[in-house]
Amino acid sequence: MGRRKKDPSCVMHTNASKQVLIIGAGIAGIATAIRLRLAGYQVKVIEKNSYPGGKLSSFKNGEFSFDAGPSLFTQPHFIEELFELAKEDINRYFSYQKEPITCTYFYEDGTVIKAYTDKQKLAGELHEKTGEPAEHIYRFLQSADRLYSNIGIFFLEQSLHKLKTLFKKNILAALATARPKFIFKSMNSFHEESFTSSKLVQLFNRYATYNGSNPYKAPAMLSMIPHLEFNIGTFYPKGGMISITNALVALAEKKGVSFLYNQQVDEIIVSNKKVTGALVGGQKIDADIIVSNIDAYFTYKYLLKDDNKAKRILKQERSSSAVIFYWGLNKSFSQLGLHNIFFSNDYKKEFDHLFRSKQVFDDPTIYINITAKPEPGLHAPIDMENWFVMVNAPAHTNQAWHDQLFLYKKNIIQKLNRILGEDIEPHIICENVLTPADIEHKTASYAGSLYGTSSNSKMAAFLRHPNFSSTIKDLFFVGGSVHPGGGIPLCLQSAKITASIIANHE
Repeated sequence: MGRRKKDPSCVMHTNASKQVLIIGAGIAGIATAIRLRLAGYQVKVIEKNSYPGGKLSSFKNGEFSFDAGPSLFTQPHFIEELFELAKEDINRYFSYQKEPITCTYFYEDGTVIKAYTDKQKLAGELHEKTGEPAEHIYRFLQSADRLYSNIGIFFLEQSLHKLKTLFKKNILAALATARPKFIFKSMNSFHEESFTSSKLVQLFNRYATYNGSNPYKAPAMLSMIPHLEFNIGTFYPKGGMISITNALVALAEKKGVSFLYNQQVDEIIVSNKKVTGALVGGQKIDADIIVSNIDAYFTYKYLLKDDNKAKRILKQERSSSAVIFYWGLNKSFSQLGLHNIFFSNDYKKEFDHLFRSKQVFDDPTIYINITAKPEPGLHAPIDMENWFVMVNAPAHTNQAWHDQLFLYKKNIIQKLNRILGEDIEPHIICENVLTPADIEHKTASYAGSLYGTSSNSKMAAFLRHPNFSSTIKDLFFVGGSVHPGGGIPLCLQSAKITASIIANHE
């Protein structure tokens, strides 16, 4: 293995007098703050909520604790990298373990598939449960590895909006791997060619939801996503997902980043096409550089008062959102693991509801995360469980969500009762709910879109907003609504790209 190149975003420059203001303490904002502080900038983070993390936050209800948002942890090296750059021992802040099973899948006909992270065990399980030849599994995962190693790393870890990216030495390998079928075929079509089992087509189609997209429209290029789970692995952060936020905030504060909570940014102040600061609670905070970690649409619409640019962003289709029930149950269910999926019987119809009719679907795919499984007694009392129950939902377009919650809950419980063979409702002893409208309000994600824009077009990756403004000097962007997209790993890569552009004065 060659020597790791020095990260330009952490090289000390004569930046000690430069003030950086980061709007939003989401995971991308925190990571950007760490990188820029290590590069010598004075960094201040403004957050409208009373807590950091954005979607990556937590809460308690009685004796039960819940991670509020993201529940899947992959690519821990992006977090480790921040501690390496800061020359801090990560073990003093954060620890995690590799999980042997990525997810347990339940189908209506009674089939239960344990998706092992060991490829041989995975191939054996899939062959036993579906009859799929093992060589099909190996071939598919090798293809996903090639795609990610040549295309994913190139396009996800660099700006697509800088001319010099086109002259990087590894672009030829990326272009050679980007065969027409990965661009012009849909994920579903590619998966139908890859597998004989319709159950496996559905299982791998699910990965489109990892960036809020439709597998019947999104390009086959997204078939690289399973590589992250099956070739690298899935992990569990001890203490739950909130431990990621807590660790990074602690690191940022130790290095000198300041956080201001319960503070609403009202306007980004621009003079002579350059940012000079922000208006916060009627007071101006001076800044040489501003990084927005809120949705790009909201940044233009409300902070820059630029309706035209805001409208242009809305030309891109929004990603899906979610309705989440947080249930405390007074019983433990041995057939469930950390991650569980109960599949819809008609997957295509479910995505038609998500992206076309934008209505409640009566047979939703249900995801259940239970952090009480790896840490009994920590997140729920012994022999009880904390269920994070999520179904995909359309982006918020003024639907009457709280009027629809009865239908969502009814459909979820009926499906779970059917498949688990037990009435679960009497075991629910506490409940909280999150709708797309709530997500928009709490996390400044326009329309409650979990991943900003969808990847339902061939050019979606190139249409995402860049990590910088081309018209306003020293204005930058990070987070799920800009390149390279949403989800913890991509947000951390977004922070790396943005910090590198700033530190190198590109």
